Amino acid sequence: MSTIRLLFSFLVGSSCLAAVSGEVMAGMTDGIQLGPRPFFLVNDMRDGKLKSKLLKCSEGPFRKAELAIGHRGAALQFPEHTRESYEAAARMGAGIIECDVTFTKDKELVCRHAQNDLHTTTNILTIPELAAKCTRPFTPATFDASGNLLTPASAECRTTDITLAEFKMLRGKMDAFNPRAKTPVEFQGGTPDWRTNLYAGPTSGTLMTHKESIALFKKLGVKMTPELKSPVVSMPFDGFSQEDYAQKMIDEYKEALVPASKVFAQSFNKADVLYWIQHEPAFGRQAVYLDDAEEVADLPGAAELAQYKADGINIVAPPIFALLDVDAAGNIVASEYARNVRRAGLDIITWTLERSGILADGNNGFYYQTFDSAIYREGDMMRVLDVLARDVGIRGIFSDWPATVTYYANCMNLK
Repeated sequence: MSTIRLLFSFLVGSSCLAAVSGEVMAGMTDGIQLGPRPFFLVNDMRDGKLKSKLLKCSEGPFRKAELAIGHRGAALQFPEHTRESYEAAARMGAGIIECDVTFTKDKELVCRHAQNDLHTTTNILTIPELAAKCTRPFTPATFDASGNLLTPASAECRTTDITLAEFKMLRGKMDAFNPRAKTPVEFQGGTPDWRTNLYAGPTSGTLMTHKESIALFKKLGVKMTPELKSPVVSMPFDGFSQEDYAQKMIDEYKEALVPASKVFAQSFNKADVLYWIQHEPAFGRQAVYLDDAEEVADLPGAAELAQYKADGINIVAPPIFALLDVDAAGNIVASEYARNVRRAGLDIITWTLERSGILADGNNGFYYQTFDSAIYREGDMMRVLDVLARDVGIRGIFSDWPATVTYYANCMNLK
């Protein structure tokens, strides 16, 4: 059996990395802790030049990287948009972290992926006085005499159903629900088996206001990418217009004295991006226009991309599938859309890595739809990342587990 050398010291913040029989071990340098996952992915790669290069980086040192964007924090294992999720993302080296921004009944900005997801991302249904305020209260599942599901359990709880003070009473949980639930407590389940509930206990899952996220991100030393979420309520909401909403988000950065260079404001609504370009040009210069394409046919063509640039948009953010294709030899390559984006002079941020579960099952859904035929094993995630970084030339990538991208960025000496 090979001798294992393990140097480990959390007290002094030194690295704990070792190479054993060609396998790499996880470690920490200068507060960045990657954990075992990126090393597992590298070890799982097929032999070749890329794997050899990535293996050579196993001893670090590792630093934070702006290529790694914490998608809702570190949502693979931590309840999204919670303090714990954000801190985990920063510890994994994410150079930029996201707060999806929506608003409460009293028009205060908070971090939630959607205005109407409290029933799947928090414990609201288990707090009777708040559950009673939901737009659609909990309805249990129904079954036939043989136990077959007739109608799934349902509910809809919005941030606009409650005040900020009431919002702060909630705890975050993993985004999921149990369609067979007969009670609100049962409805809390449903987390996919490739995730975990280990970090979603009753004393964790600390929800954040937008202002609190700004203060935390400043403390963590990361840049910030707030996404202005599309309201599900009619706008204006109690006199609060879409423009007021877009402006309030920017104002909270200005009030916190955060330089515009550290903020990547984003929206799927082109009007929001153009508003920032016109009314807050310092922030508008690196505002991100998110693309909500569901399939290749939905993507904009070369002329439309050129018009984005003419309108003052500098960064677009399509889903991963838009940027990749498979050539005749079965290799993952940059797509024609990706080439059109670069010809238009636009920078690219993409989404989302580490959000598709087990890759080896060959059924990886939305994000992999254009190149799933070239995916065979978990280590292929590093091949995907390499093509995106090297051939497509992305500026950053949202990831539910930023350590994977941090490892790659450090190996390739990327920012």
